[in-house]
Formats: sequence, C-alpha cells, structure tokens
Amino acid sequence: MNRPLLVAVAAALYVLHQDLWLWRQARPLVFGFLPIGLAYHAAYCVAVALLMWTLTRVAWPGHLESAVEEKTRDVHR
Repeated sequence: MNRPLLVAVAAALYVLHQDLWLWRQARPLVFGFLPIGLAYHAAYCVAVALLMWTLTRVAWPGHLESAVEEKTRDVHR
C-alpha cells in the first residue's frame, strides 16, 4: 500500500468519528435491538482496528525495530 492512501484512509476515519448525524435518534434499530448510533460506533471501531492492524503490518518503520534489537544486544553483552 502506498503512503498517501493510508493517510487518506486515516483522515477519512478521523472525520467520520464525529458522528453528528445520529445523535438524536435511536431508530432504526439494527438487528432489532441495537440503536443505530451504537451500531455505527461498533462498525467504526472495527474499521479503526483494521486500519491500525494494516498500519503496523505495512507502514511500521523498520529502523525502530533495528534500534531496539541493537540496544538489546548491547545490554546482553
């Protein structure tokens, strides 16, 4: 994945976190019992968790890992 796409997805999720359109209504109920605002927030949390998983798998800076390994090697000498 390329960096601009990941930044755009993170920015879009940041904007979508501000749930202004479902504040004052509990209907319709999702699955017959879950208020729409709570269902939206649950779906949002899943989307953010997937984004964070993707960021740690794809965009994690490798130099941080090598620095930790280097420090660990120095301590164990």
